[in-house]
Amino acid sequence: MGSAADRVKNPSRVSVWLDRRTPSRTRKADQPAGLDRDRITAASVRLLDADGLAKFSMRRLAADLDVTAMSLYWYVDTKDDLLELALDTVFGEIPAATEDLGWHDRLRELATNYRRMLVRHPWVSTLIGSFLNIGPHSMLFSYAVQDVIRATGLPLANRTGAMSAVFQFVYGFGTIEGHFVQRTVEADLSQDEYFRQVMGTIRADPEIKRAMEPSESLMEARGGNTVEEMRERDFVFALDLLIAGIEAMCDRASRTA
Repeated sequence: MGSAADRVKNPSRVSVWLDRRTPSRTRKADQPAGLDRDRITAASVRLLDADGLAKFSMRRLAADLDVTAMSLYWYVDTKDDLLELALDTVFGEIPAATEDLGWHDRLRELATNYRRMLVRHPWVSTLIGSFLNIGPHSMLFSYAVQDVIRATGLPLANRTGAMSAVFQFVYGFGTIEGHFVQRTVEADLSQDEYFRQVMGTIRADPEIKRAMEPSESLMEARGGNTVEEMRERDFVFALDLLIAGIEAMCDRASRTA
């Protein structure tokens, strides 16, 4: 593996997945037994879920594993390498789309499961924009997305746009949802309790209440008795809109072919 200094000297060294060299270091006899990169990565995911990205450090990770911080550097060179490994690991939680379904349902499956992963791991959204995401699990997800978009029949030149429309929407939706859920956990409130508290505060302020009045009718019209039900309705409808858009563009392409 290359060191952090190597990354500065060699700009192409931007991912742990691009390093094909065999590590020169070998485990010493006094290194902790049972410690390996998979175990370290799993512990990293657990800590990131519990404490968030800002509080994550090699020192905290070492304490969780009951080893010295230096022990970790026999398996990864930098914290960034470890974050990449953790990121790819959670992409492995996204199940493959059901092969015998049509592209509409396969797309819904992939989008829904991607959203769920983002909500389970709120720290992921920041890392997705920080790394290349070329680990094995990330690439399998990418191939699955490409496969289902290929099945739509869209012209080749339009497929990346369709992927962006659907999965950047899911990224944004899942990121905001994940942050909201995390905020409620930190406040030790349910999502509905937190929502009622926020809305109560807003309605108690005359100026903010007036500014929010146009939104009140929208919120009432969308239905749902809980925050999760309201959110689910919005997600399903938005995804249906995108699928309808893909169908419309396929129809346009066939008429102009």
